[in-house]
Amino acid sequence: MRFFSYESRFSQLVLKFCYCCFLNLLWVICSLPVVTIGASTTALYYCCFRIIRGEEDYIIPMFFRSFRENLKQAAVIWLILLGVGAFLAADAYILIHLRSSSAGTAAVFWTILLAVIFAAAVFYTIILLIVFPLLASVENTVPAMLKNAFLIGTHYLFATLSVLGVHFFIFFAIVRLFTPLIIPGEGLCAMLTAWLLNNIMLASSSDEETKPN
Repeated sequence: MRFFSYESRFSQLVLKFCYCCFLNLLWVICSLPVVTIGASTTALYYCCFRIIRGEEDYIIPMFFRSFRENLKQAAVIWLILLGVGAFLAADAYILIHLRSSSAGTAAVFWTILLAVIFAAAVFYTIILLIVFPLLASVENTVPAMLKNAFLIGTHYLFATLSVLGVHFFIFFAIVRLFTPLIIPGEGLCAMLTAWLLNNIMLASSSDEETKPN
């Protein structure tokens, strides 16, 4: 039947879902050392962009080629983001407790500082959502990657919010609605993110050096 043929929309959706499950497994395994989470996430997005564009090859070689090529730079970016994230989380925790135990002028002061931390956390989240898809698409220095991730994320704010919504919804669904969704997990998040950001990354690659296929 045509509905079940390889070229049908249904078959292609099933195939992409299977890709998500397998890529999620690769991502989890390669993220276990923690310091390699950045390289693993970059490789995941690289594969998803290739799949979305109809340029997919054998998944395992494609994943590990990107993982190997981006390991050093992705590790640096990930460790920077991990350190900044820990700093913001610790500051927020301390300020919330100082604010709750203060009154008057002191409470206002801690509230203002908390608002500053919240604004910084928003900027941080934008970079975190965009930088690894960007690293999977183009070549540049670490500072340029972080700066351009922020600029792209703020310029295409609706797409950035959509990516955030995808991650939040899938996380919520796994925790509260349908736990087996953990099988495609981050692979599904990355595939949907790649679909949302594909045109943006193609446009960005015209201004920077594109990653080789």
